[in-house]
Amino acid sequence: MTAIASPVRLVLVDDHEMVIEGLKAMLAGYGSRVRVVGHAVGVERAVSVVDSLDPDVVLCDVRMQGSSGLDLCLALRQRNPDRKVVMLSVYDDEQYLFQALRVGASGYLLKSISSDDLVRQLELVRDGESALDPGLAVRAADTASRLARQEFWPGARQGLTQRESEILSYMVTGLSNRGIANKLVIGDETVKSHLRSIYRKLGVSDRTSAVATALREGIYQ
Repeated sequence: MTAIASPVRLVLVDDHEMVIEGLKAMLAGYGSRVRVVGHAVGVERAVSVVDSLDPDVVLCDVRMQGSSGLDLCLALRQRNPDRKVVMLSVYDDEQYLFQALRVGASGYLLKSISSDDLVRQLELVRDGESALDPGLAVRAADTASRLARQEFWPGARQGLTQRESEILSYMVTGLSNRGIANKLVIGDETVKSHLRSIYRKLGVSDRTSAVATALREGIYQ
């Protein structure tokens, strides 16, 4: 007879208790496959919680107040190189994926993932596989290939990712945030997070200035 695998022992880390409770509710019907053994609100408590519980997988947000999941992943892997950490984020940005892989994360998933897929990906990570959002992984591979061939997209030299470049192009044509979200099939909050990153990289503070900079710098004609 084939042995039945024990449930994935999971620790959740986020800076909002409500998000943690939402994830617990999301996974509640999968007790035979995933068991939440603990959680930590914020990065500061996370290290001690993970050390004491020694879970199979740590699931954490990429960006948290005062620190980040990237910092936490690095700290946990320095303490235990075999520690498996998966990022769960709203940011469908290949730059974050590259950063997560650089600090040793075992996966990068988006918060839009279904509960079935999340459980399946956690089991894969527990068993030594990687867990990557499929669409983001394809874009990341394309980005890496383009960079290797020294091919660049509009705005690459200003530090924009391909997705940010795409969003900026829609801004130049006058598309609203909701219009951009519908066009790319992403959430309004995801668009807003990309806009904040675009503004920071272009050194501006609003949409009008971003469009003006894009046209002045010749990013888009």
